[in-house]
Amino acid sequence: MADTDEALSVLRHSCAHLMAQAIERLIPGAKFGIGPSIKDGFYYDIDIPAERGPLTEDDLPEIEAEMRRLAKEGFAIERAEMPREEAIRFFEKRGDRYKVEILSELEADADGQLPVVSLYRQGDYVDLCRGPHVPKTSDIEHFKLLSVAGAYWRGDEKNVMLTRVYGTAFATPQDLAEHLRRLEEARLRDHRKLGRELDLFSLHDEGPGFPLFHPKGMAVINTLLDFWRAEHRRRGYEEVRTPLILDQSLWLKSGHWDHYKENMYFTDIDEKTFAIKPMNCPGGMLAYKTKTRSYRDLPMRVAELGIVHRHERSGALHGLMRVRCFTQDDAHIYCSPDHIRSEVAGVMDLCDYIYKRVFGFNYHVELSTRPKNSMGTQEQWDAAEHALSDALSASGVPYRVNEGDGAFYGPKIDYHLEDCIGRTWQCGTIQLDFQMPERFDLTYVGADGGEHRPVMLHRTILGSIERFFGILIENYAGAFPFWIAPVQARVIPVAEPHAAYAKELAAKLDEFRVDLDVRDEKLGKRIRDAQVEKVPYMLVVGDKEVEGGTVSVRERTKGDMGTMTPDGFAEMCRKEFDPRRGQ
Repeated sequence: MADTDEALSVLRHSCAHLMAQAIERLIPGAKFGIGPSIKDGFYYDIDIPAERGPLTEDDLPEIEAEMRRLAKEGFAIERAEMPREEAIRFFEKRGDRYKVEILSELEADADGQLPVVSLYRQGDYVDLCRGPHVPKTSDIEHFKLLSVAGAYWRGDEKNVMLTRVYGTAFATPQDLAEHLRRLEEARLRDHRKLGRELDLFSLHDEGPGFPLFHPKGMAVINTLLDFWRAEHRRRGYEEVRTPLILDQSLWLKSGHWDHYKENMYFTDIDEKTFAIKPMNCPGGMLAYKTKTRSYRDLPMRVAELGIVHRHERSGALHGLMRVRCFTQDDAHIYCSPDHIRSEVAGVMDLCDYIYKRVFGFNYHVELSTRPKNSMGTQEQWDAAEHALSDALSASGVPYRVNEGDGAFYGPKIDYHLEDCIGRTWQCGTIQLDFQMPERFDLTYVGADGGEHRPVMLHRTILGSIERFFGILIENYAGAFPFWIAPVQARVIPVAEPHAAYAKELAAKLDEFRVDLDVRDEKLGKRIRDAQVEKVPYMLVVGDKEVEGGTVSVRERTKGDMGTMTPDGFAEMCRKEFDPRRGQ
């Protein structure tokens, strides 16, 4: 029984081998790359012979049926060890260049001894693998193949494109059924699908990774940003804007050139190299240094809704969730060491308010420590990590440690939101940085009249505005809460004689986002269209409403709410939750 994460990973990796065995039987000449277990499932990368034609999702039922036949045969899954050179010859005879490449890169140990590798055999199928695996194929019972995608060998765009087949496996049929139910729910909530259907945004081949936002999408984004600005003003932040393109020398000084260059875009201006900013913080350093700062100025809370560009591999792009251009809801807090705990607590309070009160998300918190690719001394990192762990402990918020996943300039606290179907999304982050104030020689005049080095907190709450928008689309399945809905109410006249009153009504409700549907369509269709578009309120007007100066109100989930005056409807809407009013 796979009743732990480790056992489930073994089951899924064994299922990946079972799938490869089935494909090898069904498609002679297929060659295999890697086939690991992953969160919620597994995949295998496969080189399909060109003469066979591409593998598609239409092929999955046949592969799955063959897997079930192989599972029932109950092949023992047996481990064998083999010296590296012998294993290379073994896979060369099989014409399996991918395994040969992996084996050829294995290096000798400190004593010059070449490694011994392990192979796993089940029936006539043999694979290079560390293991472990389940004892026999009949232990693999509850599985499903899910999708087919392209994947470059070893993730390198210069390499051959392989076919990646995804699947999942569980210990019980109930767990599998529940997982498939959640996958179907996620499919229905896919923000790319809803983005098209609700006319929010679009994606184009002319700009891969650069989404285009439509008027309704911008209505949501601008409402988000209005809220963001109002909340930051209440909490003592000032807003700045830094340049999109800055000289190479700035990125050398910040450390991005050495630690982040492969993710950056560059351009030449007047025969000098400039970088399109992937982060806002170096520009913030320049702003800080424009005048002498005093201890009385600290803490300085400086916010920026900065547009940044980061190079992502084309295969990693995913709707709004992984893009090449996005708006980062950054802030940089310049403070003394004595301020660290209180400033971290203030950011954590803001995160909790926005995530839980405003959007209804649960979350968990992780403390990410020093990565291998980092700058600064161990003493600085120890001090920064202790400061964040002390702040977390003082807050009483439970957290887990994520070793080695900090930013290259400092440790961080990460917030992982849980949506309504149980998926988690990493959004907010609080990063403690001793490095950039030192590299940019930031100082302030202390109470003693001497120069002191400030500490810097980098933080985001929503993270990428575009990604957070995508998360909201999927969490609400496009049915946004009233305050953020792109169209809050739609006025629908019953017939043409009622159109003039409908226009007057829409104009009277101009404090809300109200539109008008005067199409030459039947009333029922226009109401259904408003439902499909997930408009919160439909305001129907006919003879009775025109005569009485009223409106018949329908709510998208409750249906008919009866007749109201326009002022009565407006008052009801004002009572809807709206965080911009400080509710």
